Amino acid sequence: MHLHPMHPAAWVLDQLRDAGWHVHDLLCFTRASTLVLVSRNETPPVVLKAGFGSNHVLAALDDTTRQAAYGFYWYAEMTEAERALTREDFRHEIAATRAVQGAEHVVPLLEEGSTDGFDWYTMPHCVGGNFGPHLTTALNRDEVAAGLSILADVAEGLRSLHERGLVHRDVYQENILIHDGCGLITDLGAARRTDTPRGPTARGPEVHWPPEYATSYDRATPAADAFSLAVLTYRYLCADIPRHGPSRLHTAPARLRTTITAALAPAPENRPAMSELRDALRQAAIPADPSAPRS
Repeated sequence: MHLHPMHPAAWVLDQLRDAGWHVHDLLCFTRASTLVLVSRNETPPVVLKAGFGSNHVLAALDDTTRQAAYGFYWYAEMTEAERALTREDFRHEIAATRAVQGAEHVVPLLEEGSTDGFDWYTMPHCVGGNFGPHLTTALNRDEVAAGLSILADVAEGLRSLHERGLVHRDVYQENILIHDGCGLITDLGAARRTDTPRGPTARGPEVHWPPEYATSYDRATPAADAFSLAVLTYRYLCADIPRHGPSRLHTAPARLRTTITAALAPAPENRPAMSELRDALRQAAIPADPSAPRS
């Protein structure tokens, strides 16, 4: 692939090529990281995530190129201390992903490494993409069941994280990948270990974040993930976001309504465990028998 030489990801791709990777496609470039489809030694392509994004670009450019960069893209000028902290955060993501190796329905880490400018790790290429398109497409009954099955898989992945002492803290559609019809949770960049506060006290608001992030984001518990997954399930089934006032849960499968309502409770201690949410999603994913008598 060919990028304009001033594209902010061009430097990252050059570094990867120098390290022996064949770059097939640039998948995503954000403020903090770069996702690239790569391969080497004639192996199948994998996704490489590099801890280098547009926030780092200016420091990687020489003086002449840096001046031109301001006219091509807007970049944040980060101090060396800030850049060191972002690199530390990405190394935390790698360590967290490594710590849950083997957990079902969690995208695994395949390989990790470093360059002078950034760290990276690879993961399988999930050809089904992320869950986002499921939120914008009108679905029939069988498709709804398939989507609920994917969300149940994700609930199991989150339960595995919780069992290993991690809270994801950023469960939403783009962090759910699909492969062979199965759902997998990814991106542990925001995850925290339950025995260690991490991050600022207050964050938000975001549509998928629970209310406690406004006062105790750094100490969020597994109940936060239950709330976020319930928000996503509500959006999927009701084509809306949960709001104060009238609910649209009447459009959801009856066997799921009580659990979703409980998972959206403002107080974390009133929400169900992730295993209960998983079981409810799994049951709701079983298509009703059209021949069964109606009560």
